[in-house]
Amino acid sequence: MHLRHFVRHSLSQLSAVLVKHESPERWPALLTVLNQSTKSPNPQDRQVGLLLLSKVVESNPEAFRPHYRQLLQLFDTVLQDVNNPTAMYYCILTLTTLTAYAGVDLAKDQAGEAMEILDELMESEVSPIIVPHISEIVHFCLEVWADNSLNDSIRVKALSCIASLIRLKNKAVLKQKLLSPILQMVFPVLSAAPPPGQEDLEDQEQDMDNEGDVESPKHFAAQVIDTLALHMPPEKLFQHILPQVQVCLSSENPYQKKAGVVCLAMLAEGCAGVHSFRMLPFMLRTVCHSLSDTSQVVRSAGLLALGQFSEHLQPDVSNYCADVMPLLLRYLAGLNQTMTVHVSKAFYALENFMENLGAEIEPYLPTLMETMLGTLSNAENLRIKELVVSAIGAIASAAKKLLVPYFPAVIENLKGFLLDIRDEVRCLQTQSLDTLSVLARNVGKETFSPLAAECVHLGLNLTNSVDDPDLRRSTYSLFSAVSTVSPECLNPHLGSITTAIMLTMKSTEGVTVSFVLLDDEEDDDLNLEEEEDIEGNDRDVSEFSVENAYVDEKESACEALGEIAFNTGAAFLPFMESGFQEVFALHDFPHEDVRRASFTVMGQFCRTWHKIWKENPTQENHQVLQNTLSVVLPSLLEAVRKDRDHNVVIAALESMNGVLKACQEEALQSEAMLAEISHVIRDVFKSKVACQDVSEDEADDCQAEYEAILQEFAGEGIPLLASAVPADTFYPYLNELLPFIMNKTKSSCTVAQRSFSLGMLAEIAHSLGLVSGGRAVAGRLSSRLLPVMVSGVRDRDPEVRNNSVFGLGALAQAAGPLLTESYPMLLSLFSSLLVKESDRRVIDNICGALCRMITSNAQCVPLDQVPSVLVYPSDAHLLFEFVGRLTFFLPSFGNFSTWAYKFSC
Repeated sequence: MHLRHFVRHSLSQLSAVLVKHESPERWPALLTVLNQSTKSPNPQDRQVGLLLLSKVVESNPEAFRPHYRQLLQLFDTVLQDVNNPTAMYYCILTLTTLTAYAGVDLAKDQAGEAMEILDELMESEVSPIIVPHISEIVHFCLEVWADNSLNDSIRVKALSCIASLIRLKNKAVLKQKLLSPILQMVFPVLSAAPPPGQEDLEDQEQDMDNEGDVESPKHFAAQVIDTLALHMPPEKLFQHILPQVQVCLSSENPYQKKAGVVCLAMLAEGCAGVHSFRMLPFMLRTVCHSLSDTSQVVRSAGLLALGQFSEHLQPDVSNYCADVMPLLLRYLAGLNQTMTVHVSKAFYALENFMENLGAEIEPYLPTLMETMLGTLSNAENLRIKELVVSAIGAIASAAKKLLVPYFPAVIENLKGFLLDIRDEVRCLQTQSLDTLSVLARNVGKETFSPLAAECVHLGLNLTNSVDDPDLRRSTYSLFSAVSTVSPECLNPHLGSITTAIMLTMKSTEGVTVSFVLLDDEEDDDLNLEEEEDIEGNDRDVSEFSVENAYVDEKESACEALGEIAFNTGAAFLPFMESGFQEVFALHDFPHEDVRRASFTVMGQFCRTWHKIWKENPTQENHQVLQNTLSVVLPSLLEAVRKDRDHNVVIAALESMNGVLKACQEEALQSEAMLAEISHVIRDVFKSKVACQDVSEDEADDCQAEYEAILQEFAGEGIPLLASAVPADTFYPYLNELLPFIMNKTKSSCTVAQRSFSLGMLAEIAHSLGLVSGGRAVAGRLSSRLLPVMVSGVRDRDPEVRNNSVFGLGALAQAAGPLLTESYPMLLSLFSSLLVKESDRRVIDNICGALCRMITSNAQCVPLDQVPSVLVYPSDAHLLFEFVGRLTFFLPSFGNFSTWAYKFSC
């Protein structure tokens, strides 16, 4: 092997000597060898080709000048091949040589492309080699960023490199004290006034349609703030950024004010926890004040910030409804509708704020609907109408049946938009379909059912007459929504509906695969429809890409098929097998949103088969259910273990929990499946699944948030397992999993961790009370669970206390007589808690816990003392609440109820 390596090096050096005296164009055989080897599917061949390339380029770099662009494209591909480090090494050697010989004439054209190599290096497995040089890289990029003589694309690319460093090496950025220099360079650009007579891109009315595609330095500076918020510890970031924000906000210069407000907007998502507890009042007050600023650029930034707050800081921001809603309504009333971009931002803020208000929207509903319906009638601009129709959907999500009085007028307005199939009104038509779906799900069956059949015919006509992925996505969502209200309306058309949906799921339209070549031919984007067998193709595939519209269409088709199948039940039987096959085929789709939908719907198919079997318990239906479970559950577990996208793994865990909850023991016919699920849950808690595989340098607050969500979804599976099999069967696995949950109940853990963990322990105790052998297992675990729950009752957070009290009641009921020795301590604990407790949920659960204790072992509870404990120092309402609870748990306890009533009087 060593000899072969030596020979390769020698031949490469010989070729380099020849190239020194002969240009590549005069030696076509060399270019042929390089082309063939560097794009070979064989990793060894690629290594040899890149070794040869590094030597000949080093020998005569100028001779390869005509090929620099193709070489950079090749390097972009090679540096993504993390399984071939030798090839990456030769690639870096060649790149180093080229960098020194790139002339001024090439620098401006190709510098941006060359700088992408830094991004690739940071993403690759060789990224540790750049860690010692992070400071130099940052300062170099900041110099490029600050040089106004360079074009915007190069400056943006420099800042993009810094954003990648923040995202991937945030700890190194902090350790090397680079946060402050980055902010000092970003803020001047963010707050700079545009040239006289010009506007920033985001403030230009005429560029509305292209705003999202343009990356100006100012726009990207805001994105860097967003990246910092997502990947830096909030307390560290706030320490450096708030002083600069304060300076901007106190300025009389509108562009500096705008920069301060935009900065607050960008902080919203990443620093949500900090905002919610400490910063939200100040931030919201600042943003609301900006909406009355004399400068429209400041007002526009305020609308952006309010939308961001409403999107990312729920439910806390909804507490300020009384302050924000009147302000927004007044603002909308005074808007100039010709300024479409500004109106769009106002509706963005309004929609995001309204969606989570629920019944609190009622006082504002008359004014809102009068404004919306009036604008629909009077506006001529299609974009304005689209915004209003979307806002009506947001109002419906919050108001639900409160919208019924306005429903006829809304439908009358939508009809004209829904039936207009002209291309120029397509966006308005699509938005109208989306809003119609929202109305179907929220206004109530009795209100919407009369329109259900008409909606089905509308959707089918549109699907058959218009070839547009966005419109098909919306029609599938409409079919899905109608199935929740009036599934019988879909039954006669299920063949047509499922055919259309499954054609979308099978389609490769919009899916492309790119091949990067070394020669001068342009890269070809080959449509998969033109490939006979893309998986069997021998070419070196560099990248799949899927157009967003087609991703959304596939995702919607998959989700709609699952919901329609579940809601139509037995009527869907003729399509179950083919539908499941199409859903399953998407579980390894290259785009994560489609994979996520596939795993969600695979679980939904299991629940559908379980419902069909329960309604018609034949042996055939039972066998199909078991066959489906035997495919779905292993697929979900494999996704949890191997998929690298957090959201896909979360969807797989959620889908698994849904299957366990619906199918229970049917999902766990073999103990091997019980063991496998338990082990996957354990591996998530131990951070041993693929999406958790990050180095210590890469771990950040965003990763920690994902970790918490993953562990919550994994933890929710434990009580579901406990309720699905005999307690003795599950006990060995439960015994192994409990420490992971109990470790999160310590006082040093966050409130969210303590609340969730104690809630899970309570649910486990409750589940044990429902299965055979549960009493013995609950008694065996009580010595471990009781101290943890008692400690939780004394917690400072009401949610933690609430879950702990519920858990004690559930444990008392599950363990029965095995816990009676602890009754005096529990009664004393509840009595002392009632003296100072003000949270009604906690008080309610104390009543519930007492009832569970009485029903489990009435003779161990001093019944004559219970009413006085409940009435003093509280009130008679608590006693009635307790009596109601007791009657629920023990209906025969009528005498005590009568006595308690007399006592309260």
